[in-house]
Amino acid sequence: MSTNVLRTAQDWWVVRDERAVRIETKAVTTAELLADREAVREAAVSGETGTPVSDLAALPPVTTPCRVVAQMVNYRSHARDSGFTGEIPPTFFRKASSSVSGPNDTVVKPSHVKFLDYEVELGLVMGAPLPVGTVVTESDLPSYVAGLVLTNDVSARDVQLTKGQFYESKSYPTFTPTGPYLALLEPEDFPHLLDLRLRLSVDGSPRQDRTLADMIVRPARALTLLARFQNLDPGDLLLTGTPGGTALKAPPKPVEKIGALLPPALKWKAFFNSQARNPHYLHEGDVITATIATADRRIDLGEQRTPVADAR
Repeated sequence: MSTNVLRTAQDWWVVRDERAVRIETKAVTTAELLADREAVREAAVSGETGTPVSDLAALPPVTTPCRVVAQMVNYRSHARDSGFTGEIPPTFFRKASSSVSGPNDTVVKPSHVKFLDYEVELGLVMGAPLPVGTVVTESDLPSYVAGLVLTNDVSARDVQLTKGQFYESKSYPTFTPTGPYLALLEPEDFPHLLDLRLRLSVDGSPRQDRTLADMIVRPARALTLLARFQNLDPGDLLLTGTPGGTALKAPPKPVEKIGALLPPALKWKAFFNSQARNPHYLHEGDVITATIATADRRIDLGEQRTPVADAR
């Protein structure tokens, strides 16, 4: 059974139902906490009553700086929304870890960004070094992945598409809400990963709802592919893609073919003129709610509630 860990300004906590028990540890970083699993286990089985979770101000359970790597177009439903057909080559990109924010922090839209989008994603938190050349199998995945977090890969679509800049468009401060919990997994939890259901709504309106069964490149293979060129260390974070339902969707094929004949500046101007009528992009005052859990709550990463505000 997984163990949910919550981080506050001074402490780490094990969450049991509506209460939390403080972990007796000197760990400051996520990597240090993962090296002190015995302290987590002691808190999980202690007889202490604990503190109401509602009294604690949750910080992201992944401390920074760390590596934040993400997979692009990794759910079949999102591939359809994005206009992809046929086989999709596995692709990775980096996000600045300065974009990591708390599970209830405000997502701040920069003044030059008009088309702000959401992407609920499962985050893998590394528990062991992953040297270049490592081959990860389903059976030894627990040797590398310590736990899971709920993340939102917030995206400035007008920056991403017009500049081809994934790094910038997804790295502004507050663009990676993370948490509330780091769910530390036991080996027997891993066979249940495909039962995890990702849900995201905006102002109560459902936008995304899929399980990991929709995923194209699953965690063990993703880590193998990433390890062809990238080391990872304990505490690093891999975002594993988002299901369909984002605000951005590819235009119909005939429109796409006509757009391809236009100069890039004119093509994007026409595209974003059409997107201006899309009500699903995020605006000031919106509240994003996201969850990831199995139906039986064996693994439950908690709930994010993040308001959206314009930069001042």
